[in-house]
Amino acid sequence: MTRNLRRGDVVYVGVPTSNAKEVRRRPALVVQDATLSTAFPNLIVASITSNVSRRGPGRILVRAQSPEGREMGLKLDSLVTLDNLATLPRWMVEEVHGTCPLMNEVDEALRTILGLHRP
Repeated sequence: MTRNLRRGDVVYVGVPTSNAKEVRRRPALVVQDATLSTAFPNLIVASITSNVSRRGPGRILVRAQSPEGREMGLKLDSLVTLDNLATLPRWMVEEVHGTCPLMNEVDEALRTILGLHRP
């Protein structure tokens, strides 16, 4: 993937399955600041799952047929799971599928998950 990835991009990445024997193509949300320059060619993403029964703090429900879901390119109702972050090599990103218009809610969920509301 040669495109410059930006915070808020909805991407598809190849990730290992729970048995670590296969790789599946899964959607994820780029949460890393695009201006962040590190020594590693990595990217911080939040998983997106269609298992909407697993709601909770740090998880944002997005209906596929909503304007937000369409902008994100979702095919099914999904949860953006800010409590399930991953650091991946950029080469694992297969394609950009959409853009998340809910970044204010993403920021709030990250503050909750990371305990950044506490004094």
